[in-house]
Amino acid sequence: MGSTLFTDAMELTPAGDGVYDGELNEHWTIGPKVHGGAMLALCANAARTEHGDGAQPIAVSANYLWAPDPGPMQLVTTLRKRGRRVSLVDVELNQGERTAVRASVTLGEPEHHVPPLLSHNPVVPLMTPEPPAGLEPIGPGHPMADIVHLAHGCDIRPALDTHGPRSDGGPPVIEMWVRPKDASPDVLFALLCGDVPAPVTFAVNRRGWAPTVQLTAYLRGLPADGWLRVICTTVQIGQDWFDEDHIVVDCEGRIIVQTRQLAMVPTQ
Repeated sequence: MGSTLFTDAMELTPAGDGVYDGELNEHWTIGPKVHGGAMLALCANAARTEHGDGAQPIAVSANYLWAPDPGPMQLVTTLRKRGRRVSLVDVELNQGERTAVRASVTLGEPEHHVPPLLSHNPVVPLMTPEPPAGLEPIGPGHPMADIVHLAHGCDIRPALDTHGPRSDGGPPVIEMWVRPKDASPDVLFALLCGDVPAPVTFAVNRRGWAPTVQLTAYLRGLPADGWLRVICTTVQIGQDWFDEDHIVVDCEGRIIVQTRQLAMVPTQ
């Protein structure tokens, strides 16, 4: 069994010419499939490493072409622009002869501890900085333990009463608290959290595999040391396609990551 630590799962080895070797870690999976947020974070890490100079992945737009298996992979980077404030790096995540993810990563300096001119943060009124007492982490005996293998490397505490159909017939608002084990949350972990909740299709009793087709993440700030609060919502769940939005807020109440994705509705 390999390491369960998030920092180890993000480790890359330079292979020259903008190529990095890495591993799709078996612990960072949903069921048998590698977690989409983990692959997005790996692409962001490769772009950040290739660019250097302390720039951060302020926007990552990833297209998922197929679902790779845990195991060795390569990240191929192409520097498209190196600017004074904004740079762009394209990344391909390859396994064998196939490309699993193609991402465009915009690099720059996120706003950090700077008051916004305007902000509408729906998370703070709904969720406390720490999970409520008695909210169980995903682990042995938890109903999500057999699927959410990410819980080997991070503490995930979902509010299960927000996952199913609402009694008032309203749209789902999934809530959970997340933090890595044995480490402070960093930029890459915050990006992963923009894809960590169960699919909103749970609200219409569709609980199978919901493959992500496209995922875009914005890094708005650097996370403080503590729990990350995640809210997941949707606008429409169609017969074939659904959208999913996430807002990730740190323990200080600052918006750290926003994501939007298009995914496929499970058949059952």
